Amino acid sequence: MTQADLSNLPRTIWWDIDPTDGVAGVYLVDQTRLPLQGDVLCCRTLEGLITSIQSLALRGAPALGIGAAMGVALWSENESKAGSTEEWLAGIDRSAERIKQARPTAANLAWGANRACSFAHDLIEQNTSLTDARQSLVEFVKQMALEDEQCNRAIGAHGAALLLPKSRVLTHCNAGSLATAFFGTALGAIYTAFDQGKIDHVWVTETRPVNQGARLTTWELMCAGLPNTLITDSMAANVMASGWVDAVLVGADCICANGDTANKIGTLGLAVLAQYFAIPFYVCAPFSTIDLSLSDGSKIPIEQRDPRELEGFTSSGVILPGDMVSTKALDMLTLGGSRDINFKSGHQMSVERKGDAYSFDAWFRTTPQQVDVYNPAFDVTPARLITSIVTEQGVYKPDCLFSVTE
Repeated sequence: MTQADLSNLPRTIWWDIDPTDGVAGVYLVDQTRLPLQGDVLCCRTLEGLITSIQSLALRGAPALGIGAAMGVALWSENESKAGSTEEWLAGIDRSAERIKQARPTAANLAWGANRACSFAHDLIEQNTSLTDARQSLVEFVKQMALEDEQCNRAIGAHGAALLLPKSRVLTHCNAGSLATAFFGTALGAIYTAFDQGKIDHVWVTETRPVNQGARLTTWELMCAGLPNTLITDSMAANVMASGWVDAVLVGADCICANGDTANKIGTLGLAVLAQYFAIPFYVCAPFSTIDLSLSDGSKIPIEQRDPRELEGFTSSGVILPGDMVSTKALDMLTLGGSRDINFKSGHQMSVERKGDAYSFDAWFRTTPQQVDVYNPAFDVTPARLITSIVTEQGVYKPDCLFSVTE
């Protein structure tokens, strides 16, 4: 039996010390540049980490939870000037609040920041010295990353048990290893089921407008050796109508007390289609994604993204010139380092030398200038359209998972 090869998948986020200067940093795979570039970002400040979250360099609910906790510890380690435990805790609280605002829909962001904050307060209540408290907080957030992988593998086991042999599954956005510290939620269930001989094929929606499915999920599945096919978001109905989908598995960014679930925009449409074609629709997420303070989906704040995500497209890659004329031209452009190039109609490109090649980041307009844009990052799927919610603790029907709390 063929098994998923996860050896080529990177850890998404980790804490480390730069050996050259001894400064702590939160290291993360820059997901805005995958799959054509495998850059790693090092964030040394809380603000730098917040920027990486808002730019989607770091994304995925569980990964955001780990990132939020590490952001609080990062402020403590590199930026805190506190001379007393009272000052330190006040700074910890401010840091947690700042990072929770980075992406308002993501429940795990608040969960991670609050967990690190609570741990810091508990340490001081136990009369821990400021020096020891700082170090303990760092060790705590590093342990959270290890716990996340264990949680995801449990989700994978419970999710795989729901699938039949030779299943053809469809997934939306990226709920894989890149969305977590490692392994994945919805893709974790698919990886586990594949190892059990249950997965025949995976359909991957492109996930407009940022294309996390096309860029990230297909890359993950190909690295792991799973058969997959990329389709546009608008092709899902056709594929389901053809009888080629046996189950839909998605992740979640926020789950309410009644089971209503916010996930990447386009998830609601897939849930409606799945119900019409009598296809099971599974949400795979850790308990940390559940916000019991939200009674139903109408209470979830939906993030509105930059209109430029719809007005054009972003591309990153590596240029390998095919002749000396092209090489000389690019050398001239990048002689002083990175070169920003502005074009008419708002097109933009940045080019820099990278070894014997040249890396580029570009944005190209594809719409009329000043077009009106509506760009919500998430939609809400009602609990009645969800077959089951798969967590690390087991599988639940969404309408009986939790009672509404006042």
